[in-house]
Amino acid sequence: QVQLVESGGGLVQSGGSLRLSCAASGSIGIGYSMAWYRQAPGKQREFIARTTTGGVTDYAESVKGRVTISGDSAKNTVYLQMNSLKPEDTAVYYCQYRIGALAYWGQGTRVTVSS
Repeated sequence: QVQLVESGGGLVQSGGSLRLSCAASGSIGIGYSMAWYRQAPGKQREFIARTTTGGVTDYAESVKGRVTISGDSAKNTVYLQMNSLKPEDTAVYYCQYRIGALAYWGQGTRVTVSS
């Protein structure tokens, strides 16, 4: 089992920045990926960014250039730096840990961007 705890969400004005954190604990393996997804009210959960232990990163086109995913393998923590936030970025942001066919999710952290 892997437990994920997200933090860093909150209320921010349009154009502002936030940094989300996700700390993983438990049976952390090797060769895993950690990713951020978000779910806005009334919408499906969507992929935002991913990083792997091999250092590969991947971003959704909708956020490319505004967000940066980074990881601290020593702390089993992944971060999502979000800049130039827009009201449409308002959502609950979820962290995912994936290894092979197994995926674990955190409980989410809410981000609200006011106009």
